[in-house]
Amino acid sequence: QVYLVESGGGLVQPGGSLRLSCAASGSIRSLNAMGWYRQAPGKERELVASITTSSGSTNYADSVKGRFTISRDNANTMVYLQMNNLKPEDTAVYYCTSTDGLLDYWGQGTQVTVSS
Repeated sequence: QVYLVESGGGLVQPGGSLRLSCAASGSIRSLNAMGWYRQAPGKERELVASITTSSGSTNYADSVKGRFTISRDNANTMVYLQMNNLKPEDTAVYYCTSTDGLLDYWGQGTQVTVSS
């Protein structure tokens, strides 16, 4: 079992920045990858960014490339999402996720609202 707890969401003006953090505990040595999804009202949940636990290889949704950066600590106990130049369309609940190749684990989500 893996437990994920997100923090760092909030209200920010367009063009602003936020940093989301996700603390992982439990069977983290079994994890292959960690990442962030988001779900806006009335829309499906979508992948924002992911990072492998071994090599640190990253993957981003086209909509956030050049603005968001995913990173992790060397022990894979923390994963971060630095979000710059935020836009109103980035408003969503952001979920931390991880996988061991067999099971997916999810955090409870943190709200990010981009509005003036």
